[in-house]
Amino acid sequence: MEEWVGFKWHQYVTRQALAQYPAAAVRLEDEARGLGILFRALGGDPGLSLVAAEARPLKIRRRWLQRMAGTHRRFELAWRDQQSVRLPETIAAFPKASLNRDLYLWLAAMAACGPLSAGDWLVANQQAVTRVLASWPGLAKCYARLARACVATRPTPESMAGPERSLETAIQAALLSPGSVPRQPDCTVDPWPVPLWLYPAQGLPAAAGHSSGDNDDPGNHSGGQRRRHKRKQAERVEAFDRDNGLMIFRLESLFSWTEFVPVDRAGDDTEEEDAAEVANDLDVISVSRDRSQVSASIKFDLDLPAEEQDDLTLGPGILLPEWDWRAQQYRERHCCLKPVLSQTPEADADGILPAHLRATARRLQRQFRALKPQRQWLRRQADGDELDLDACLEQRIEQRRGAVATDPGLYRQCRPNQRDLACLVLADLSLSTDSHINDRQRVIDIIQDGLLLLGEALHASQDPFALCGFSSRRRSEVRFHHIKGFGERFDTRCRARIQALAPGYYTRMGAAIRQATRVLMARPEHQRLLLLLSDGKPNDLDVYEGRYGAEDTRKAVQEARQAGVVPFCVTIDAEANEYLPYLFGSNGYVVIRDPAQLPARLPLLYMSLVS
Repeated sequence: MEEWVGFKWHQYVTRQALAQYPAAAVRLEDEARGLGILFRALGGDPGLSLVAAEARPLKIRRRWLQRMAGTHRRFELAWRDQQSVRLPETIAAFPKASLNRDLYLWLAAMAACGPLSAGDWLVANQQAVTRVLASWPGLAKCYARLARACVATRPTPESMAGPERSLETAIQAALLSPGSVPRQPDCTVDPWPVPLWLYPAQGLPAAAGHSSGDNDDPGNHSGGQRRRHKRKQAERVEAFDRDNGLMIFRLESLFSWTEFVPVDRAGDDTEEEDAAEVANDLDVISVSRDRSQVSASIKFDLDLPAEEQDDLTLGPGILLPEWDWRAQQYRERHCCLKPVLSQTPEADADGILPAHLRATARRLQRQFRALKPQRQWLRRQADGDELDLDACLEQRIEQRRGAVATDPGLYRQCRPNQRDLACLVLADLSLSTDSHINDRQRVIDIIQDGLLLLGEALHASQDPFALCGFSSRRRSEVRFHHIKGFGERFDTRCRARIQALAPGYYTRMGAAIRQATRVLMARPEHQRLLLLLSDGKPNDLDVYEGRYGAEDTRKAVQEARQAGVVPFCVTIDAEANEYLPYLFGSNGYVVIRDPAQLPARLPLLYMSLVS
């Protein structure tokens, strides 16, 4: 009973201290699509994504009720950087939902005008407001309503003293009359948050992909699973020293050397169910790296493949360029792409189609045989395989009637009516494909099934096609898996290679697309289709994370289109609508909502593309 009363009291005090309007709350998740369209329509950088902002701490002078409730320490404020535009996850600052929705629209317009200029924060926001109103005068009434509502919710300057009063007076004057305040008054505390203005970017993302060591966790890959977008402030700290510090224990619980050995592994077998929630509650995430190598002094077997069991490398590697969007230029010979061939286990060497795919494969083969090139007779040809009897008879009749003799074609020729099309299927084989989509299947399993069914269908239609896969571990090792070449038949060897595919490392998508484009450009066909299967964003261990990887992938797609290749992406990532329109265009991708349907839908999708 005491716990229940305490919980209710905490809810009441917190609700009174927040002074918000939950009934009129508007969520970013519901407005994100329209805000993204507005942001880009107003000239915003199309490479930026709109995501939720992480609450940042502000040192404001709180009222006694707010101090008692423990609120008003951290606020979700709008800001932008080179990677994204950060907006509050929920806005409930005003009693009317229409005002809260208008606030989202205004913040999107502010972000579209570019980042804040360096220097005085108050002056920079006034300049940004002036630019927005000068560029789009239709927003003037909306801004006036928001400014009046914002001033009404702020503390009165009369309730403050000294520098705080001067700062609050200047902020309210700047809200109601942008450009009227020449500088920000000095004050030792932060002002109350201004929801209509942008704030400077803060911190660095705490992501493993930003480190540069050699022992990064390859399992830390973001795939098709739902994930948080909020950005965390990070700091680098020294690794924990296990030899120092005070340890209190019972003697019978003391570990011996054989019971506890700190081994640096590529992945952790343990699962912390509350790890995500704990990280979400932290203001700053500390990142350290343990450089100790116990395995150098203790020799034992690990579950890592031996070199003779690893993929077979075909050649020394191919050096490819990479696009640096910050410098707006290529990094020549920056990536080393290594063609590899998956080692086929003896158990899968027969390459038999799995039993659960045979019925679907037979149905697809019947459908795709209709696309098989048919032999067509061309009549009235000047030269050909045999005489055209109808043309000869007509010419004889005309001669007997006394008609003027002409030179009609008296032959007919048989030619195959074949589509002038070549297709290369490029599958993402990164470590995120090892995640499960249900109790029985992983992402890599449905990719394998999709490649098998598509191979059976295209083999029946006799369209020239190739099957490849890719994964990466930094720019020095981009693996390009050879499954089936254009000159090979889709036989038991190709099926065995598909069944031997295994997830590995990361997704350096730009280099893989450039190599696939090179392979397609060597084909004589006039039409060339690049079909990409993926389950997440492009990323890697080094700088190939966030916008860098997205810009390089987008540049590779543009290069493919300029070369005459048609790239098309098929993905199962539920969040693909946030980044694929920028990479492939609004008509250059499709999202499969139910990943289990990918194998059956992939051949039908190919049929719709080529028709």
